[in-house]
Amino acid sequence: MTLGANQSNELKRSMKARHLFMISLGGCIGTGFFLGSGYTIQQAGPTGAILSYIVGGIIMYLTMLCLGELSVAMPVSGSFQTYTTKFIGPGTGFAIGWLYWLGWAVTVALEFLSAGQLMQRWFPDSSVWMWCALFGTLIFLLNALSAKAFGETEFLFSSIKILAILMFIAVGGAAMFGLIDMESGKDAPFLSNFFAEGLFPNGVTALLITMIAVNFSFQGTELIGIAAGESENPEETIPKSIKQTVWRTLFFFVLSVFLLAGMIPMEQAGVVESPFVVVLDSIGVPYSADIMNFIILTALLSVANSGLYAATRMLYSLSREGMASPKLGKVNRRGVPFNALVITLAIACLSLLSGFFAAETVFVWLLSLAGLGAQIGWIAITASQLVFRRKFIREGGNVEDLKFKTPLYPFVPLLALLANCIVMISLAFDPEQRLALYFGGAFFIGCYVYYHFIVKKKQQLSLTKQEVELQTNKKMII
Repeated sequence: MTLGANQSNELKRSMKARHLFMISLGGCIGTGFFLGSGYTIQQAGPTGAILSYIVGGIIMYLTMLCLGELSVAMPVSGSFQTYTTKFIGPGTGFAIGWLYWLGWAVTVALEFLSAGQLMQRWFPDSSVWMWCALFGTLIFLLNALSAKAFGETEFLFSSIKILAILMFIAVGGAAMFGLIDMESGKDAPFLSNFFAEGLFPNGVTALLITMIAVNFSFQGTELIGIAAGESENPEETIPKSIKQTVWRTLFFFVLSVFLLAGMIPMEQAGVVESPFVVVLDSIGVPYSADIMNFIILTALLSVANSGLYAATRMLYSLSREGMASPKLGKVNRRGVPFNALVITLAIACLSLLSGFFAAETVFVWLLSLAGLGAQIGWIAITASQLVFRRKFIREGGNVEDLKFKTPLYPFVPLLALLANCIVMISLAFDPEQRLALYFGGAFFIGCYVYYHFIVKKKQQLSLTKQEVELQTNKKMII
């Protein structure tokens, strides 16, 4: 039951450009970057790691160009789920929407669990359950207040991460090129680590596998599209946010990896908890492990905050499309789809239970679904843009009238679609990621079949009833 729901059940447009930018940036700068960048350096080598992040950034850029045209033309909270339903097919839109929703709900659970484990560094005798409950309540309240409250919180979380990265770039760069002394008394490495093992020490195959992980680390930028339905001036804020997000993300990621690869020998990079801690320790920064623990904790809460928001809006969109219960499409007086928020958090809590009691089975399956949701979402964005532009022109539209245009159509969306499909198919060649392809694919097909045999029939029956009622009312008037 939603008290004080507004009659229109519409979301409020209360988020500014800075909110969209930080939401998108916060969604992709997470623990995968702070912890997983060392693995990329170890597997692909210093030069290969930088190349992986550049290629991943290019794929992100091409995909965001496609999303920009769609979200400016149709700024709705459902984003690519709505676009897929409209331009590709309702069955595909139904499957993508539910996969993406479940993926973020499970991700929220994982962030709470990881955050609780991090807190045990400072409070070793505390219970992980206690921290999960505390963080879950905090993130729920922030999302329940209003979209603007969520945006302000995410702005704060992301600002902390960005400030930390900028400080690391300044200190790490100074140590790498001998502007400050290393604590161990070693000489500044300069570029020696880049030439120590050759260009691709583990071959091109290792480079391709790391590109999969790197591409996943950029996912979260698509949150711009989901938040578009609650932005004040989508025609102005969305293009600006996309440009800022793409170039600043590339700057932060590539330059940070360049410094990590230059400061840490390749063979040591993948066996440490966080490569950032190793670099700060070697420079002699006091309490470096505690500093990084705090930054990673902030990253976890930021992703949980964005994830709960994204999943809630996706469930709201599914309801408005007639693909979920109408109750989930109700909005309270603050402009928050409260019922969808509660259900999403409830599923996240159930996923969290499996993290404690079935971590090696059920929880792994759920994480596999989460890993594939965003990738399929990116594929849907590029495919939808191709169909949208073609349909727009066929119906007499003038491309010059579009407020934001994907350049070099159809080359850019086709290249983005191909690149994203290659990334998804490449999951089959990585034993650790293969499970995502199996379970995610099975879930997607199951949703698609469920839509055509059950949901579609219910929608047709509902339309038939509406037509009968309309005809009856007309006869009564006559």
